[in-house]
Amino acid sequence: MKIFSAEQLKAADKETMKKQNISSVELMERAGKLIFEEIHARMEKNKRPVKVFCGIGNNGGDGLVIARHLIQHLYDVKVYIVNYSDNRSSDFLKNYDRIKDVTKEWPVLLRSDDDLPELAEEDVVIDALFGVGLNRELDEWVKNLVLHINKSQSFVISVDVPSGMFCDEPTRDKNAVIAADFTFTFQSPKMAFFLPETGRMAGQFEVLDIGLDKEFLQNTETETHLIRKNEARLFYKPRENFTHKGTYGHALLIGGSYGKMGSISLTATAAMKSGAGMATVFVPKCGYEIIQTLLPEAMVITDKAEDFISEIAFDLKPAVIGFGVGVGKKDETLQAFGALLERTEKPMVIDADGLNLLAANKELLKKLPKNSILTPHPKELERLMGGWDDDFEKLEKAREFVKEYDVVLLIKGSRTITVTKDNYYINSTGNAGMATAGSGDVLTGVITGLVSQGYDPLTAAVFGVYLHGSSGDLAAKEMSEPSLLAGDIAKYLGAAFLDLEKMP
Repeated sequence: MKIFSAEQLKAADKETMKKQNISSVELMERAGKLIFEEIHARMEKNKRPVKVFCGIGNNGGDGLVIARHLIQHLYDVKVYIVNYSDNRSSDFLKNYDRIKDVTKEWPVLLRSDDDLPELAEEDVVIDALFGVGLNRELDEWVKNLVLHINKSQSFVISVDVPSGMFCDEPTRDKNAVIAADFTFTFQSPKMAFFLPETGRMAGQFEVLDIGLDKEFLQNTETETHLIRKNEARLFYKPRENFTHKGTYGHALLIGGSYGKMGSISLTATAAMKSGAGMATVFVPKCGYEIIQTLLPEAMVITDKAEDFISEIAFDLKPAVIGFGVGVGKKDETLQAFGALLERTEKPMVIDADGLNLLAANKELLKKLPKNSILTPHPKELERLMGGWDDDFEKLEKAREFVKEYDVVLLIKGSRTITVTKDNYYINSTGNAGMATAGSGDVLTGVITGLVSQGYDPLTAAVFGVYLHGSSGDLAAKEMSEPSLLAGDIAKYLGAAFLDLEKMP
């Protein structure tokens, strides 16, 4: 699913009005009515009081459309106009006149802190103050209104975006953003919905198709894409008859140290459950019996050292190498890793202490095989490329890192983002229960297993993140988020593959 910028959506509006021969106020009516219908479907049997806060631009016009339809359906509606300027959009003014035709209780003008209305727990607040066109900080009294709404116990619904949020650049004052419980957004989710600093402010969101010109949307290229089941299904390569284990590759997983053998066992298990034809696990001697017991399907090679990896030697020709899980940061391990990079040409999957070794010895980054996949969590990412002031700067620095070292980079998080030279791929699956030890180790195994089967590194990364999150979602449905373990994610990979075959 394409994620359009505010400018692209503005251009889509213009093209739609031209091709469909409709006015901007008619398009506004269409959008506002869709949100009304969604609210009405949920509230028809329990008509709670509704308080609509409208700005004086087009987002406020949307709010007035919603309020008018609610009034016509006998809801208890109070409309407030946040009068932060004397400049009003023409579409706002047209809908301001229309609402006067359906109620004798005209909208209340708010001009200062003294005008802030009381909000009750049973109220539903509709936030239509500012839309995607916001490009400045809020006036102090408007900021106080935002804080007033956020402190209330009311249920808050935002129109298109939570007011105060910038969609395609850093939000300047993160304390002056509506904290929505639910956001109805038009045609495309906004990039800011998926970033740690601002995503929580959108709450749950639903994308409403307001009928923008399909040809324009199809032909407009975007740098950001949301990966859902429909997209993931296109990546999936079902197995064919007359194939054998060699068809699906031999994955070599290198990792583990004394006290950390569980991590590499999770990685190896996930690699096999994601479809690798064979897996060999390279571990210190102390891990031999552990891996043979936990994963009898895998083969095991041991280092000459008892408790850590000191020299990586093997005579097989793996389709892919996954390195770093539980490996530690000893000098001997560093030397072994450097030697491995010198003689490896195929893309690798590198995680955990493998990333920490790279971060502490940045000269090794230049030795990475082309298109290797790096899977850092935020702290590991910071060690690799330095800090950032905001999430948008983080994405730009990640892109520069990818260009410099010719790798595929995952930024792990609630909505993991895969970064390439030209694009961002945002994952849609996963849940808070996956914030548990070993979850990332499983992801490394999934991606390694997919590369082993012949998926190209980018597809393996994007598809692997989707499968990993889907497995976590299916597992959480059975055992709850708090009780979810990394091993459960690996166990449900089969269910995640089966889920791809189900119709939406």
